[in-house]
Amino acid sequence: MRTPAPLWIFDLDNTLHDASHGIFPHINREMTAYIMRHLDVDAAQAQQIREVYWHRYGATLTGLVKHHGVQPAHFLRETHPIESLLDRLRFDPRVAGWLKQLRGQKVVFSNGPTHYARAVVGKMKLHPHLSAVFGIDHFACVPKPRLQPYRQLLGRLGVAGRRCIMVEDSVHNLLPAKRLGMTTVWLAPQRVTTPGFVDYHIRHLSELVRLPCAR
Repeated sequence: MRTPAPLWIFDLDNTLHDASHGIFPHINREMTAYIMRHLDVDAAQAQQIREVYWHRYGATLTGLVKHHGVQPAHFLRETHPIESLLDRLRFDPRVAGWLKQLRGQKVVFSNGPTHYARAVVGKMKLHPHLSAVFGIDHFACVPKPRLQPYRQLLGRLGVAGRRCIMVEDSVHNLLPAKRLGMTTVWLAPQRVTTPGFVDYHIRHLSELVRLPCAR
């Protein structure tokens, strides 16, 4: 008897597309410029603020909200300008075909804002293969790998963690998934030492269809 179909949870940036090529550098510039404008600091100070908040809270936005009263929606809109970001989008056109081959429901779970995530998956023509797209603003701007958004995601989807397979390029984001019972898949092109909370290491997204958990 065939096992029930899994629910696939995909990270977006550097998992479904190559964000490091052009998108991440552009977002980084936009974040620095935002801090310069709204906190009235120079570029060096803005960069220092970003780094401090990133290390302390796991997200620059969290520190800006906590210490400077920045409105999350305004920050996310200003730092993720869709037109210029989509111009920098680089992805393998076969991704849609690989997702289509996977048995079960698929969703995107991103630390980026929802408007950005939806625009990217739209440009990649992935919408027919996804049942939902969740950005950080769905979870009160609490980022992965904090446990809270994972719990909220499962609640929204109405499923137990053991039904889910999470695919991520950031290994630290897989630890909470494993704590909640998910099967974890780490996408890392290089040879790596795989920690115990990772069930499968793949070097290319196309390998998903050959994993035992996908059958």
